[in-house]
Amino acid sequence: MMKVIWLGQAGLLFENNGFKVMIDPYLSDSVEKINPESCRRVPVDESFFKVKPDVMIFTHNHLDHYDPETVSQFINESSNVTVLAPKSVWDEVRKIGGSNNYVLFNRHTEWNENGIRFTAVRAEHSDPAPIGVIIDDCERKYYVTGDTLYNRKIFKDIPDGIYAVFLPINGAGNNMNMTDAARFSMKIGAEKTVPLHFGMFDGIDPNRFDCGNRVIPQIYKEIIL
Repeated sequence: MMKVIWLGQAGLLFENNGFKVMIDPYLSDSVEKINPESCRRVPVDESFFKVKPDVMIFTHNHLDHYDPETVSQFINESSNVTVLAPKSVWDEVRKIGGSNNYVLFNRHTEWNENGIRFTAVRAEHSDPAPIGVIIDDCERKYYVTGDTLYNRKIFKDIPDGIYAVFLPINGAGNNMNMTDAARFSMKIGAEKTVPLHFGMFDGIDPNRFDCGNRVIPQIYKEIIL
């Protein structure tokens, strides 16, 4: 069974029998350096820099999702990581070089590794090539939407039987708000709904997220699904 830890913002760490998958980690102050109003409200937990991910996934090329300062903690010339990234990120991350496997992970691309299938699906965001990702470990399907708005075209990409969906609720920067996030989860029939993208740069109260199957995560802790 998958263990899932919230890294803050939209970052997630999945682990299955020692196999580690990291998605969109933001573990720096990079955004504040560019926009002082977006200061981190939660300090970086540097213990996560000891994690050695087998797979890293990036959903789009925005600094709080693909952060070169954070990425350098996990991907370098001597690491051996499978990197799944859409074109907007792939063009940048593969410049790191080394023996890492840089996979162009655009919409509808599938990648199988260690008995897990990863599928890139549509997202609707301001990045030119955003994706969400379905993680299927043959027991359950987990859907990480990435940053996205509610768009009916997305649903054609989403399979039945989603166990847990992880989605934004902040309603800013071309992300769903709480109302649309709840509608989105209901539309895809997810059993569990995990709100993300709150509390890092804002004072959003996730308890206002009115979704009957919600599971509110705590930063740096396992999400009990």
